[in-house]
Amino acid sequence: MVGVNERNALVANAVASAGIEPAITILDADAKTAAAAAAQLGCEVGAIANSLVFECDGQPLLVMASGAARVDTDVVADHLGATAIRKAAPKLVRAATGQIIGGVAPVGHPEPLRTVVDQTLAAYPVIWTAAGTADSVMPLTYAQLLTLTAGLALAVR
Repeated sequence: MVGVNERNALVANAVASAGIEPAITILDADAKTAAAAAAQLGCEVGAIANSLVFECDGQPLLVMASGAARVDTDVVADHLGATAIRKAAPKLVRAATGQIIGGVAPVGHPEPLRTVVDQTLAAYPVIWTAAGTADSVMPLTYAQLLTLTAGLALAVR
C-alpha cells in the first residue's frame, strides 16, 4: 500500500484483524464527497458508503449511508429507540474516530462505534468506503461492511 499514512495503517490493521484483506487505494485528489469519490473511481455515487457521524442520545453513532441517500434521522431514531439524533460536531467526529470529516473509515477508531449500515448499499457488489483520510478509499462487500463494523442493517430514509 504505497502512500499510506498512520491513519490508513490503523484502518488496514482493523480490516486485517477481521479476516478481510485490506486494499486501500490512495486517490489522486481528496474525495470529501461521494460524487468526488465516484468520479475518481468510475463507479456510481450510490456505491460510495458515506461515513456519517451523529450524536445519538449523547453518544457517537456511525451511519454508513449510500452516497445516493440522505439519512432521515427521525427514521433512524425510531428504529434505534433513540430520543435525539443530530449531526455530530467536527470535534466529536475527531474524538470518536481519530479521523477527519471526509475521511472517516468504518473502522480504525480509538473504540468501536455503534454503527448503522444503509440497506441500499446491498444493491452494489462492491462498495467503497473512506480509509482514514480524505484521499483514501477501500473496496468492501456489503457483507464485509456489516461484519467489519458489527453494524445494524437498516433503512436510513
